[in-house]
Amino acid sequence: MGVNDGDEGLRRRGCSCTKNDFLPEESFQSWGNYVQALKATPLRFKDRVLTRSLDTTEIHEIKARSEHEMKKTLTWWDLIWFGIGAVIGAGIFVLTGQEARQEAGPAVVLSFVVSGLSAMLSVFCYTEFAVEIPVAGGSFAYLRVELGDFVAFVAAGNILLEYVIGGAAVARSWTSYFATLCNKQPEDFRIIVHSMPEDYGQLDPIAVGVSAVICILAVVSTKGSSRFNYIASIIHVVVILFIIIGGFANADTKNYKPFAPFGTRGVFKASAVLFFAYIGFDAVSTMAEETKNPAKDIPIGLVGSMAVTTLAYCLLAIALCLMQPYYTINVDAPFSVAFEAVGWDWAKYVVAFGALKGMTTVLLVSAVGQARYLTHIARTHMMPPWLAQVHGKTGTPVNATIVMLTATAIIAFFTKLNVLSNLLSISTLFIFMLVAVALLVRRYYVSGVTTTANQVKLIVCILLILISSIATAAYWGLSKHGWIGYCITVPIWFLGTLYLAVFVPQARAPKLWGVPLVPWLPSASIAINIFLLGSIDRASFARFGVWTVILLLYYIFFGLHASYDTAKASGENDRAAGGTWKQMEEGGAISSATDPNNTSANPGA
Repeated sequence: MGVNDGDEGLRRRGCSCTKNDFLPEESFQSWGNYVQALKATPLRFKDRVLTRSLDTTEIHEIKARSEHEMKKTLTWWDLIWFGIGAVIGAGIFVLTGQEARQEAGPAVVLSFVVSGLSAMLSVFCYTEFAVEIPVAGGSFAYLRVELGDFVAFVAAGNILLEYVIGGAAVARSWTSYFATLCNKQPEDFRIIVHSMPEDYGQLDPIAVGVSAVICILAVVSTKGSSRFNYIASIIHVVVILFIIIGGFANADTKNYKPFAPFGTRGVFKASAVLFFAYIGFDAVSTMAEETKNPAKDIPIGLVGSMAVTTLAYCLLAIALCLMQPYYTINVDAPFSVAFEAVGWDWAKYVVAFGALKGMTTVLLVSAVGQARYLTHIARTHMMPPWLAQVHGKTGTPVNATIVMLTATAIIAFFTKLNVLSNLLSISTLFIFMLVAVALLVRRYYVSGVTTTANQVKLIVCILLILISSIATAAYWGLSKHGWIGYCITVPIWFLGTLYLAVFVPQARAPKLWGVPLVPWLPSASIAINIFLLGSIDRASFARFGVWTVILLLYYIFFGLHASYDTAKASGENDRAAGGTWKQMEEGGAISSATDPNNTSANPGA
């Protein structure tokens, strides 16, 4: 149960697969215990909503539940190439053509600028957290520390969805470019099932095979994966330079007219989908636990790779739209067909080879990142602790890697790319927005330092920033030509941020590396991410809603009770040594069942 026998129990179980590997907590030891746990759901839910973890708890105690340490083998050089390998893949080689033809025209380059700006702001927010909380949990750990267990769980579910869907989308795109390399159509390698819905009836066995190979690479060695990644990424960069130079050599400026055939709305709508092309950099933050010098390596690795990626994307988008009119761009393999259109038939093989290399590295880095997220989530017992085990020899989370890539392969087998890309963008934008909010909380609130008055001011300012950003996005979505609404919502966002900057003192200074221009930079990140959310189609939000309901049901019936028991057991151990639960997990709201004298939260930082 819990952590009382946690470390020893994990060592004893090793790679076993018994009930106690999945549900070892007290609430699941008998049906009677489970019924009692369900009856206590309201109190436990309140506790988990208000509980916030300590930096030191995440870095030391939670990490120790994996039995073995992950090996610190990575440098800033590895992280830059991981970042490039993680990001440059299906997004640029597939979605650029789709959005240029259907939504933005040649102005797709502006869509990349907007989504790149949003991604860069999020990179800065991630970097400060990754430097100060260098654990495999990434944004899950950051949110657990600043916004509490429940918010972290909701984000965790979307993080897992992001990685599974992202990997599935890339795996399906891999098939498309492999078909080009073989002078075939993608449908030639897929099994068409007419009795199934169109979006789910093109079965892709190659995507499953690619996922299986990536799984083997990811479980063998993180350093080995890094070496493979930057060798493949170097080849990939050479191909990208070839595409850019070849594209400009065959440029026809007439193809750039009209520049924005679908107007401003088309630019932002494409930007929301193209945000998919920047997804992956957060996987680099999950490698902080395996980085030799996080304070130096993580900022260089994250910011450097994102700057290189954004520049490459803009140049590639310009080259594509200069080679042929936007309305003739091929949606499945845009760059290969563009070179055919200008008479460079041989170049399509170079492009297809480069795309396959790029998508392979994206899959590999995604596999490494998603397994580490799941590992840290399982360390808190919100997911079965069996998934937290790190292999003693390889130093990699084998169980988590296999489970995540199995899910990726299943989704890739059935689902078309357009369904995946929109749903993925929602999850990612939502998570990035939460991380920016968490950074504001981290800077402006510390228990015992921040006064009650300043705490109230902080809450009001964050609410103003969120509400005005949501109102701006809603007005954009509902009003096709209006402008009056922006004259209300944008000033409210500005005044809320200004008041926070001028009248609320920062309670915490970053120890090693800090985000510049706080609160303006995280506030802008919140606004842009929410605005892009407002440009995504309704069907994707409906799918997102269904997934959220599934998450909440799992949490109420399993995750809540497992994490509650684990945290309670940790506190009991700590009390036995002369401490208190509140010292163990700052902000832990002690329920009346645990401590009748204290039912309030103390959300320390």
